[in-house]
Order: sequence, then C-alpha cells, then structure tokens
Amino acid sequence: MLDINLLRKDLPSVVQALATRGVDFDTQRFNQLEARRKSVQVETETLQARRNAVSKLIGQLKSKGEDASKEMAESQQIPQQLHELEQQLSVIQNELTTWLNGLPNLPHSSVPVGDSEEQNIEVRRWVPNATDPAADPAPLAFEARDHVEIGEKIGLDFEAARKLSGSRFMVLRGSIARLHRALAQFMLDMQTLEHGYTECYTPYIVNSSTLYGTGQLPKFKDDMFWVTKGGQGHDAEDTVAEDLYLISTSEITLTGMVRDEILSPAELPVKLTAHSPCFRSEAGSGGRDTRGIIRQHQFDKVEMVQIVRPEQSYEALDQMVGHAEAVLQRLGLPYRVVLLSTGDMGFSAAKTFDLEVWLPAQNTWREISSVSNCEAFQARRLQARYRLDKGRPEYVHTLNGSGLAVGRALVAILENYQQADGSLRVPEALRPYLGGAEVLES
Repeated sequence: MLDINLLRKDLPSVVQALATRGVDFDTQRFNQLEARRKSVQVETETLQARRNAVSKLIGQLKSKGEDASKEMAESQQIPQQLHELEQQLSVIQNELTTWLNGLPNLPHSSVPVGDSEEQNIEVRRWVPNATDPAADPAPLAFEARDHVEIGEKIGLDFEAARKLSGSRFMVLRGSIARLHRALAQFMLDMQTLEHGYTECYTPYIVNSSTLYGTGQLPKFKDDMFWVTKGGQGHDAEDTVAEDLYLISTSEITLTGMVRDEILSPAELPVKLTAHSPCFRSEAGSGGRDTRGIIRQHQFDKVEMVQIVRPEQSYEALDQMVGHAEAVLQRLGLPYRVVLLSTGDMGFSAAKTFDLEVWLPAQNTWREISSVSNCEAFQARRLQARYRLDKGRPEYVHTLNGSGLAVGRALVAILENYQQADGSLRVPEALRPYLGGAEVLES
C-alpha cells in the first residue's frame, strides 16, 4: 500500500510516478475525500472539546448548588453525536483504503520508464565459454528438439495429466521425475548452505488476510485458485472464518510470517527460502505458451525472501540477483539479467530484475527468475515493522525472488543439455543427486 502521508504531502510526485505505471490517479476524488475527512475530524475535535468544557461546567455549577440540567442534557447528547461522526470517518477511511489497495507501488528512480517489456534494459549476460559477451549462445551442432520432445522420452506425460486434471498440468515419471526433484534439492542446498537462507516448510493454503498483505488481493483474485472446505471439522478451531486460496508462490507465506510483528534490529535481515508447488489460474494469459511446461497451473519453485532495514534493501536486491545467478552458473545455463521498465513490473515491486535463460529450440531468452524490492509497500499492508531502541516502530523493506523456478530450469536443461541421439547429458552439479548418472536416456 502507498504511504498516505506521502500522498498528503507531495501528491503531484505520486501522480507522476503512478502515470509511469499506466495509472491515471484521480486527484479530484482524492482531494474530495481528504476534505471530507478533515471536516469530520475537525468537527469531532470541536465536539470533544465541547464535551470536556460542558463536563467541567457541570462540576462548577453543582459545586455552587446551581441548576445544571441544561448542561447535563447537552452532555448526554454528545456521545451519540461523536458515534455518528466516528461512523462517518470510518466510511471515508474505508473508501480511501479500498481505493489505495488497488494502486501499485511507486517505481524507484532508477527504473526505466516504459509501457511494456520493450523498454526493459539488459544489464548483463552470461554465456559459458563465450568470446563475445553480447552475443547469443552458439546454436547446437544439430537441429534442436524442444523440451516436450526430449522430455516425453524420459517420462514427461501430458496425457495422464490431462486425464487427471485437465490442460496445463504434467505428470513426471522415472528419470525426469528424479531430475525435477534433483533440481529442487540442489537449489535448496545452494540457498541454505551457501547463501545463508533458512529453509522453511509452509502451508500451501492461505487465508485472504495473508494474500492481502503481500498484494495478491484484492487485485489478482481471478489469478488464484480458491479453496472450498467441505465440512466444519471436529472443533471450533477447524471452522473457516474467511476465504482460503492455494498459494501462487511461497513468497506469500514466507513474507506473511512477519505480519503484525515488530522485529528487533538484531533479527534483521531475515533470510528465508522454501521449495513449494505454486498454483496459478493463468487468467488473462491469452493462451500463451500452451505447448509444454512453460506456463502451467501447477509448478514448483524455490523462493528467496529477505526482510531488511530500509537502508539495506537495495544492497539486498543486488545480493539476491547474485544468488539466483549463481544457481544458473553452477548449472552451466546461459542467461541474461534484465532491468524491468515501469510498465512491466509486478504490482508490489519498486524495482525488479528478471533473469532470462536461453532456450535453443525457441532461439530466445525466457524468464526463469524475477527478483524484486517491494520497499515498504508490502510491509505497510502487513504491518511488519522493526524498532530501534525505544523509538517509534518503522516499516521493514521486503524482497522476494525465485531461486529458481524448478519447471523452467528443467526446460532449460532439457534443451541446453540435449544430445544428437536424443539422450540428455546431466549437468555436473546435479550428478550427485542422481546417483552419479551422467546421461539420461529413454
């Protein structure tokens, strides 16, 4: 959520920043709501002052033995009047909050302005053994097969998944299932043992309050899978008090754990990671990437989250990008780092870097990780704060990123490590997780 105080102090800069994200902020509506709020607050303060004055006057009149019935009658009416003003203020604040909930984060000053991915800026690329750091990876020495053709030979089964669940699901059997599991384990080991994250196992089903805190609700409700509970359970604790949803990323649960918390400086930074399935309805995807496992309703991801002090968040952003890059380099996969423009960033992000991996069969780069600094946007919604000494609590900054998307890493390995005979060479980093296997064959 945007800082309401910033809107009140410097509305023009907020309007300008939102415009770079394609948002036309209604300043007239905001000013009208603010005028109503101020009017009600002034009236409330005036009435509270009158209540105190009348109470004092009643005491003085009674001490003198004089009639205070008129003042007592007025005093009895004031609580109801204050209650009505309180209700008016609540209506105004709820309208303002509902409106602000639908507004994206303000972009950092270093983010390029643009209305689409066309204005994204490539920062760097990494290609093993490349002589020209700006060139695309060299083509394979044979005609590249896509990941579907390679994967189906070692256990990728879309027909079984279609029978079980429908389109955009997959079943993995045998060698490819082991490879998928090895990737997740390898990524977790790197993030925990080498990069200092604490591994977590979190729920795959969350309440609406958690999704509101990280920015998925209310704007992206149609992108979520909702859960309906069949029964009331055996005790009061089993009763569902609000809607439940399948997580679209474990960023939701890892970040949500600091909701309504006031952390001490000694607890920061908080560095968490988790491997989890992710569920997305892909509403509005327009039928893109229907072939293969690029865009699925269910996929796995190893997520990184950091909770830090504000002055450390951009250093943490660079660090997290490096953590994702390290995984790709260890796997020997060509990739590039791209700084997203204002029109291509996610809702909660103030600055985002995407890592895009090279896919030979498509002859293009495809996103495999997105690392974002949300600054205090999520923390304000979550009421996640920290306190310096005995001072006033301040909002933390939250960051999240994929380290990496397991399914897309699987795609990249299938296409980059394929051999002319249709077999798959196993990256050296994964061989210990596959019993030393160097090649996977049908």
